[in-house]
Amino acid sequence: MSNVNLSIGGRTYTVACGPGEEQHIAMLGREIDARLRALPGMGGQSEPRALLFAALFLADELHEARKGAQPTHDGTDEDLAAADALERLASKLETLAERLEG
Repeated sequence: MSNVNLSIGGRTYTVACGPGEEQHIAMLGREIDARLRALPGMGGQSEPRALLFAALFLADELHEARKGAQPTHDGTDEDLAAADALERLASKLETLAERLEG
């Protein structure tokens, strides 16, 4: 197992990942941070709620992409791995937001 430090919303999070996944997870973290910064009206929201909204927007994009995509067998393993990693990350963020709010 490897660890990656992600800077999201001005905070640093350490995330465990498999060997060789470090760059990919770091890229996903940068994407989440960019989405979080782009959300309108998040200034007054708590950090867990803002992270939850970012995760929900990303999960919605993933859902829409899957809904619009026709099932084919020419998707690359990399595309499938990226979608799976986004789902896992969204789930982790939702769990983190719930713990921080609770």
